[in-house]
Amino acid sequence: MVLMLMLAAGQVARPDAARAVTLKVPNRLPQGGSAWLEVALGVVERGAEVEVTTAAGRTISVISPYAIQPGHEAGTYTVPLPPDAISHDHISLLIWLRREGKPPRAPTMSEVKSVRISITPAEP
Repeated sequence: MVLMLMLAAGQVARPDAARAVTLKVPNRLPQGGSAWLEVALGVVERGAEVEVTTAAGRTISVISPYAIQPGHEAGTYTVPLPPDAISHDHISLLIWLRREGKPPRAPTMSEVKSVRISITPAEP
């Protein structure tokens, strides 16, 4: 059973320049289970990267969509979510869009379309 819930180089990123996302996890991570973030990207500028951190600044992932045709959606990227990043059935994330030579900024809703948590049970 998989549980899905809906929900971004050298320059210092300010938390107020990011998109803040808090996801609720209705069930605790089962012993031996895994948690994953599924980040659905829309159309992003060539060379852009999406960085996902915890609210405390711990990097969860940097997504670098390359070889995407201009004007096409970049797709969905699945990254492992450290179990200790979930606190009291919630996780708070900051998402930045980074482009070389420009300060990091919050991605638009069309650039980062959704962030989901996927919980999978332990394998028997």
